Amino acid sequence: MADKSLLCTDIVVQIGMIVKDVAQTSAKYAAFFGVDIPQIDTITSDPESQSYYHGEPMNAVSKQAFFKIGTAIELELIEPVSGASTWQEHLDTKGEGVHHIAFAVHDMPVKIRDCEDYGMQLIQQGNYVDADVGRYSYVASDDLKIILELLEDY
Repeated sequence: MADKSLLCTDIVVQIGMIVKDVAQTSAKYAAFFGVDIPQIDTITSDPESQSYYHGEPMNAVSKQAFFKIGTAIELELIEPVSGASTWQEHLDTKGEGVHHIAFAVHDMPVKIRDCEDYGMQLIQQGNYVDADVGRYSYVASDDLKIILELLEDY
């Protein structure tokens, strides 16, 4: 399947959820999974991290926590704190819940172009951890009824 898919991969690596309170929701998931509460990181997405929301430089803050599910997928909990972002937009328009499904990809610019050619819209992108580690892009598809996150490690 991976060779014929638009992304040239079938590797799902993450499910992202928007929440109002990452600490409270993390505690609930930790109890459900029977694991320790993960570290909660405060992330700044700004022009220095080459972050863009709808093509404009982004200044947003979020809190994030990650749970490993099985051997290959993680659950990302995201609490928007400030600034315009796809996370805040989702919370404002749809409330808490599933925000994206993430795929590991190679050659991000080509994958973004392929997604746009397919009718998807690039809504947010940036680097994660630091510029030497990797980058992400969110593409939205009305036809697929979901936001896909493309993750590329360097």
